Amino acid sequence: MNLNPCENILIQSGIDQPQQIKCIRQADLDENIQTLTEIQSNWVTQNQFSAKKQSYIRIPNNANQDIIWLGIGAGSVLDLRDSSAWLSQQLAIGIYAFDTAEDHFELGLGWALGQYQFDRYLSERKEKNQLVINDEIRPKITEIGNGLFLARDLINTPTNDMGPSHLSEVVQAVASQYEAEFTEILDQELLDKGYRTIYTVGMAADNRPRLLELKWGNDDAPKVTLVGKGVCFDTGGLDIKPGAGMLIMKKDMGGAAHALALATMVMSAKLNINLRVLLPAVENSISSNAFRPGDVIKTYKGTTVEIGNTDAEGRLILCDALALGGEDKPDLMIDFATLTGAARVAMGADVVPFFTDDEDLASGLAEHSAAVSDPLWRLPLYKGYESQLKSTIADLNNISSSPFGGAITAGLFLKNFVPEKTTWAHIDLYGWNQSDKATCHKGGQSMAIHAVFSYLASL
Repeated sequence: MNLNPCENILIQSGIDQPQQIKCIRQADLDENIQTLTEIQSNWVTQNQFSAKKQSYIRIPNNANQDIIWLGIGAGSVLDLRDSSAWLSQQLAIGIYAFDTAEDHFELGLGWALGQYQFDRYLSERKEKNQLVINDEIRPKITEIGNGLFLARDLINTPTNDMGPSHLSEVVQAVASQYEAEFTEILDQELLDKGYRTIYTVGMAADNRPRLLELKWGNDDAPKVTLVGKGVCFDTGGLDIKPGAGMLIMKKDMGGAAHALALATMVMSAKLNINLRVLLPAVENSISSNAFRPGDVIKTYKGTTVEIGNTDAEGRLILCDALALGGEDKPDLMIDFATLTGAARVAMGADVVPFFTDDEDLASGLAEHSAAVSDPLWRLPLYKGYESQLKSTIADLNNISSSPFGGAITAGLFLKNFVPEKTTWAHIDLYGWNQSDKATCHKGGQSMAIHAVFSYLASL
């Protein structure tokens, strides 16, 4: 798996003579038309170019190259990013550059996202349009872009090539690239060390359950722990999903994909962070030894959990990882998980809900979400719903007794395994794009981590 894909799309300045592109805001269109010859201005008018978002025009020129104008609407962050991504897909294969005073970071990031292709299994691979980008800005774009691409690649890869063992190989490759420390607790050793929920969820699969860990950074730096749900495929277990419900369940390791991708951003940017990443990796399969509804599991923390539904397995593997992650008292712990359909019902496919009791963290995430146009929205950890997780034979049930508020009750379940006074956020993401968009084709989607990285970089 290519850990540096943006280097083939965003190239250094001075290498070639690129075709220049000028960004035009709708408000500035008339002013720019006045700089053209009469023939050129008539051409723009006749072709009804209005500079709206995701529109472009080639203007004939006496020189060797046409003039390319890209419409960017009002010129917002999203206008720039989406328009650049869209244009990169419209133009003939070549080398281009933006000749504009606009934000080259957003234009460069958009261009890279627009050129993303998951082509691992294609016999013929499309060439990529390349963009010449300022050498000062290019590293900042690639550290974000490479992370976003990694999350997408991991989610898009089918489980026959991205089971727990394969995910382990990717984490090891990342650790090697960034000189990080990697450890793995595998199969029976999980039981020996008390990680019973991770083992139990994954014990029916041939590709054995494991807990992957990566550590990087200075011991004296603020401790940040990232936890990611790594259910590499989810049949639903004995509470089996219908066939249609399994079609995209390769994405159920999207939380692990996002946590690892965010870690690469942090390490590439060399943030002053003592980073720890915990990724419980399993397949929720069906076999004679699969865990059952009604079983009771003693977690790593010691809390017992009755299994109300085997398809609520993500919170089970997370509870052991969160309890472990809280032991060394991190300054911040964030988990990422493709956890509930209820989050999608509440927020749709694009807006990612997050949960935290820390007001400073909540406002910080919201601020950076808005700044980079990576949508996050806070939902409450409403204590009034805690009673819905009661069990008559164990400390907790892994599902709620109510059909309502499922994203909240899932967050409340996880909260039981986060030590008190730990600054913690839970992010319930979808990790999937349901239709083609300018910045992402249908398939695996990276969400929330651009905003979280921006927040971490500000600490």
